[in-house]
Amino acid sequence: MTLANRITLMRMFLSLLIFALIFNRGFWSVIAAFILLTVASISDYLDGAIARHTHTTTRFGAIVDPLADKILILATFLAFASIRELTIPLWAVFIILLREFTISTLRVLAALHGEAMKAEAAGKLKTAVQLTSAFIILALLVLKAWLRKNPVDAHWLTGLAGSSGRIAHDLTVLTALVTLISGLIYIYHHRELIRKSWSEKKT
Repeated sequence: MTLANRITLMRMFLSLLIFALIFNRGFWSVIAAFILLTVASISDYLDGAIARHTHTTTRFGAIVDPLADKILILATFLAFASIRELTIPLWAVFIILLREFTISTLRVLAALHGEAMKAEAAGKLKTAVQLTSAFIILALLVLKAWLRKNPVDAHWLTGLAGSSGRIAHDLTVLTALVTLISGLIYIYHHRELIRKSWSEKKT
């Protein structure tokens, strides 16, 4: 197995840890989750760069790398949704999940036809919005956990922590909308592949 693929699989494992740590909600747990999310985000760039630099790109990596990204985001937002005070709308998380699995299916169809779905601008924007929202929401959880251990007389900090539910709600809705639009763009650009898959007969 190539180094790039090992890093990709590591990112999938980190997703499970991040989910468990956020779900735990302890002070050190959310800090550890923030650190691991940072590591996982860096690894997303690192595995692709290593594969290109060492000329070790594989079909496994082409399919599993974007899948690992989706698992990371879904694990993070599902963990957020388990925290009632964040008021994360489940319908928004469902839209994110639906889009990601739809595009993953589209990638498999493309692979079956000997094609490779390249990353598009809409997909890169979607990923940036997802990660930015995840980091902001996780930072708010770190702040709330810190204030529980270290109460301070700083109105702007307590106000920010008190608004974490509304901020998390709005960021998740924004993320869902951007994710949905990017998915529709992918589907439109690959509509011929979908039509071909619909019409062909199994032999």
